[in-house]
Amino acid sequence: MASEHTDTWYYCIECKDKAYKSSCDHVKHNNHEYLTIQGVLIIPEFISNAEEVHIVNEIDKIPWVDSQSGRRKQDFGPKVNFKKKKLKLGSFTGFPEHSKVLLERMKEVEALSDFLPVEMCNLEYEPLKGASIDPHFDDFWLWGDRLVTFNLLSNTSYTLTQTDSPNEIILPLPARCLAVIYGDARNKWMHSIARHHISSRRIGITVRELTPQFLEGGSSESLGKELLATAAQTWMPPLQIIRTT
Repeated sequence: MASEHTDTWYYCIECKDKAYKSSCDHVKHNNHEYLTIQGVLIIPEFISNAEEVHIVNEIDKIPWVDSQSGRRKQDFGPKVNFKKKKLKLGSFTGFPEHSKVLLERMKEVEALSDFLPVEMCNLEYEPLKGASIDPHFDDFWLWGDRLVTFNLLSNTSYTLTQTDSPNEIILPLPARCLAVIYGDARNKWMHSIARHHISSRRIGITVRELTPQFLEGGSSESLGKELLATAAQTWMPPLQIIRTT
């Protein structure tokens, strides 16, 4: 929860680069005090209800692994040692087949037309487990400027904070939306999800790109090409066999 010294601002999806002191309707924002935030894109209803149901059913066919702070996760990407700045393919063989509709549709978004996905992380949040994620920056050495998230099953919010500022910005994430954090929102603000912003089961699918070091002309270009070639492949989860007695 915000402390008595915290100034809370609420991002308006329709205003696109402004956050206000109250989360009132967009039409009531005229002449209201606001805070400008660069680097946020939220597209509501990016997928349909039917697509959401199908994707979640397919996700749940793949084993979940317990993570931190009450979360469970599924990782599809290279094996990385961030402290030593080392990575390798490991067991990475590409992305699951059900992700194709998301990855193909996101390229229709002008800001993501040249996005080359190389890692996908599914995180499950359940309120009964007190699931949350603390304020953090995603890695800057390996992961590129744009962080793309598909928010499934329930509404939630990102909270953006800075260690040297009393301001916090609440970004609404409606169910089935596409959210992109880049620029200032990615590099100058930490992001988190508070426990009180998880009201029912939520799955967040976050997709990441590589930094210029691993792209054409970069010092690790050859490794980047190998990673991207693997990421371009898709696979089907194994069939579940249900035995009856």
